[in-house]
Amino acid sequence: MLNREKISTILPDTTVVTYSVTDSTNTRAIALSDTVSGNILVAAEAQTKGKGRQGKSFYSPAASGIYFSLIVHPEGGLRDVVAITSATAVAVAETIEEMTGLDPKIKWVNDIYVNGKKVCGILVQSIIKSGRIKGLCIGIGVNISTVEFPDDIASRAGSLGVEIDREIFVARIAKKLIDFSKNIDDKSYLDYYRKKSYVIGKEIKFYENNVEHFAKAIGIDDNANLIINENGETKKLSSGEITIRLN
Repeated sequence: MLNREKISTILPDTTVVTYSVTDSTNTRAIALSDTVSGNILVAAEAQTKGKGRQGKSFYSPAASGIYFSLIVHPEGGLRDVVAITSATAVAVAETIEEMTGLDPKIKWVNDIYVNGKKVCGILVQSIIKSGRIKGLCIGIGVNISTVEFPDDIASRAGSLGVEIDREIFVARIAKKLIDFSKNIDDKSYLDYYRKKSYVIGKEIKFYENNVEHFAKAIGIDDNANLIINENGETKKLSSGEITIRLN
């Protein structure tokens, strides 16, 4: 099991809980937030009910990946969940690059790719209590050495293929996100986000109101929206409106 004390040395002001196996680190972290205040990190070596975006499950096999959820309470409120989501992608990609020397890419909004394969999924959930948003739960799953995947994702899923110190990996990502949550108006992370974009300059297709569109990705603005050119018209795409796919 992950060494809780080792993670806590880097995150001394965060409540850290580790499991060998759990149902969902997001579920566990959100439940824990009912009785624990402040930042919370829940990490596991396997999930039985891992959560993905749009209600999908997230494949979380034992021993070959790392799955963790961080609860933060951004200073200044939750004005821009897109910023938190894109900053999470940067935190993960930076840490992969720092610890492995690999060249991760970010597929808008927050999928991490290495060697053309998706190696990480990110899910950000609002924590709502008494009808008010009290914080954010950031769920992250990274394939470290996973080789076999379910048929429905096998063609696009991959892993880092490099062993790392998993406790340090988790703690470094969490530390970056905690620091960001204290200053969410700092847009400097977007320089790395743009530099590592997997879509800028490429032809893409996306779905809006169940209608297929084709366009070219030409940039990312200061709100992490994707700027596209569709039939000579410049538009901005924001998270939650579309599903975007590389051709």
